[in-house]
Amino acid sequence: MKSKDIILRFAFFPQMGIGLLGNSFLICLFMFSFLSGHRMRPVDTIITQLALVNCLVLLSKGIPETMTALGLMNFLDETGCKIIFYLHKVARDLSLSMTCLLSGFQAITISPSNSNWAELKARAPRYLMPSSLFFWTFHLLFCSYIPWGIKGPKYTRNITEIQLTGYCSYQILAGFQVSIFATIISFPDAIFLGLMVSASGYMMFLLYRHHQQVQQVHLTCLSPRASPETRATNTILLLVSTFVSSYAFNCILTAYMSFIKSPPWLMHSSAFLASCFPAISPYVLISSDSQVTRYLYALCGRKPHIFTLVTHKYSLPRTTS
Repeated sequence: MKSKDIILRFAFFPQMGIGLLGNSFLICLFMFSFLSGHRMRPVDTIITQLALVNCLVLLSKGIPETMTALGLMNFLDETGCKIIFYLHKVARDLSLSMTCLLSGFQAITISPSNSNWAELKARAPRYLMPSSLFFWTFHLLFCSYIPWGIKGPKYTRNITEIQLTGYCSYQILAGFQVSIFATIISFPDAIFLGLMVSASGYMMFLLYRHHQQVQQVHLTCLSPRASPETRATNTILLLVSTFVSSYAFNCILTAYMSFIKSPPWLMHSSAFLASCFPAISPYVLISSDSQVTRYLYALCGRKPHIFTLVTHKYSLPRTTS
């Protein structure tokens, strides 16, 4: 195994550890807060599900890659390979859907009360659980095609049509079949990605307009800190740009590898990029969501600092027309 392949494989271990730590923290915090009887926000259900699927993405890709880097080749049979690839695909698609749902819900929440979203704004929290259930059901069924193309690690028949990963192998389609198949499986991702970018752009527009309206108030403030609108906009930009950039580069590499037999380092690079968002997103949410601090203080039996209360009040500012 080449040195660059080993480096890329070992890079999955710290990425997986850091990502699991952040996502597990969010899951445990919200679960303990819920069991303790604290009032939860509707958005917390989305964040919890996003953290859960992020853990599945990191585990389903990070563990096999790390074990292969340690020299444990062919540790999965064909059934294990099918399960690992299926779970990874479902979790990855759900991560996109939950991020899209989070962006859409926040866009509706901060929309002006007299806008076209006013009626939906009051009913949006009731639609979160049915929407989440729909996404889970849809992706579990839609990704059922994954096991058909996955082979065991020692599959050698028709080797020119098989792509090896180090611990499993999968069949490569040829000719016109590739374009048709790629278009079908990418269509839902394109819709969710477009909705997420549109919702985020709408939020940025609302927050910018609100910031312009209250700019004089912020100019008279003696605090050197950035305004709440600016911090919220930066959070949205960082979260969405992280997802879009990692997803786009991964899609480009995946499309390239669908047409040719790729070297191992390229496959490892694609998998590493796909796992960047699940590893980074929990820390973006933790650093930008002051409610996390309130939950921690509540669980510890302490009152949050007055600055935390003020920050929470303006963390997602409402706009007025």
